Amino acid sequence: MSACSSTSDMESPNESPSFQASRIDRELIRLTQEGLPLCPHPYHKLGEQLGLSADEVMCRLQRMLDAGVIRRIAAVPNHYRLGYKFNGMTVWNVPDELISELGPRVGELRCVSHCYHRPRHLPHWPYNLFAMVHGRSQDEVDKHIQTIKDLLGEHNRGNEVLFSKRILKKTGLRLAAGG
Repeated sequence: MSACSSTSDMESPNESPSFQASRIDRELIRLTQEGLPLCPHPYHKLGEQLGLSADEVMCRLQRMLDAGVIRRIAAVPNHYRLGYKFNGMTVWNVPDELISELGPRVGELRCVSHCYHRPRHLPHWPYNLFAMVHGRSQDEVDKHIQTIKDLLGEHNRGNEVLFSKRILKKTGLRLAAGG
């Protein structure tokens, strides 16, 4: 068992086939879904709001990470404010039997912010690998697309690029206050 001790209002994901989020866990998710507090000690700040220690906040977050309830805790910069205003969702037709090898290689490229395996919709949509690329110019995005083409090599059976026109929504799933 980890350094995080179990409390009466939550189950350890290692002891239960499915994680059951407590009221406090749901409140912690709600408080962090827009990001961690921008202060020197964000886990202490969250703990104050929840009546918990910073260690307990971190333990709860770790349990949710371990259980897959939350995927990651990471900085998410606003790429538009950083000057990356040219964005293209690239879609690729690659052999299905190679998707688990090729997808992670594309996803590891610095120019790719997210990469997905998606189902084909034949005969109109043959693409099964999606990768969002960002650049400061159209030329930079074009070079990134060429990098992916080079990486995929003979396994690229076709691709398209869907360029962003404007942001309509830039948030993930959000829990309601009653959650």
